[in-house]
Amino acid sequence: MSSGRDEAVDTIQRELTAFARRARATAARLHPELSLISYTLLTHIVAQRGCRATDLAAHYLLDKSTVSRQMAALEKMGLVERRPDPADHRVQVLHPTSAGSRVLSATHAGRRAAYRERLADWSTDDLARFAAYLLRYNDGV
Repeated sequence: MSSGRDEAVDTIQRELTAFARRARATAARLHPELSLISYTLLTHIVAQRGCRATDLAAHYLLDKSTVSRQMAALEKMGLVERRPDPADHRVQVLHPTSAGSRVLSATHAGRRAAYRERLADWSTDDLARFAAYLLRYNDGV
């Protein structure tokens, strides 16, 4: 009985790896300068209407130096800017620039179109189950 479970877990691991590779490749096609991690961090900054780099590191379980490098790249591209926190001027809060919001919107639309195309023949029920399984899996982290 264990071998069937092990086989399923091996398949899940292999397919999630393929999924991650595909996601990175899609991100590179949609915006060559915006890596998947940069896209993810920029999405979070926009959704939160600004946040600190330490919040990004904690939320995504990333090393602070990784977030720092990503933010430096996003700042250099003019997609993110740092502003003092109104409550504590010693703290810097990351905000998207208008260019960052435009790039994110265009990239998001491209990613959504790619997913819609890939999932076009899936039923609404299949999509709902897949979404629920992904949520369940990611909530377990």
